[in-house]
Amino acid sequence: MNRLLRAAILGSLALSIAACGGKDRPKADLAASQVTTIGVNSYLWRASLDTLSFMPLLQTDSNGGVIVTDWYVNPNTPTERMKVTVTILDKDLRADALRVAALREINTSGAWVAAPVQAATVQKLEDIILTRARDLRRSALTD
Repeated sequence: MNRLLRAAILGSLALSIAACGGKDRPKADLAASQVTTIGVNSYLWRASLDTLSFMPLLQTDSNGGVIVTDWYVNPNTPTERMKVTVTILDKDLRADALRVAALREINTSGAWVAAPVQAATVQKLEDIILTRARDLRRSALTD
């Protein structure tokens, strides 16, 4: 019985080793829409950081997918400042995986007062980030 058991174990090992050889493993698709070594989609993350690179960063959390900028004053309009929060909601590269929120303040008589942000501003930022993320993915395909 001991010989029979030993023969069965050796036979199963031989079959499993034979199944491993002769074929190349498929290469990983590095440009897949769900590439992530962080908690969120890496293309959206990099694109968000690239897009907001002109603003000072206050907080970044790659696992939670949150980027918060500090107040930014455009030198051309020194009486106005903006603060942006980008949230990446998913591991997939999709338009609904991205949320941008912005705050705007205007300096009136030395005090910063909240002012409305045009919806087109937030939409434009989302479009820029998504376009950059798609470009990053495309360039990963060609590399």
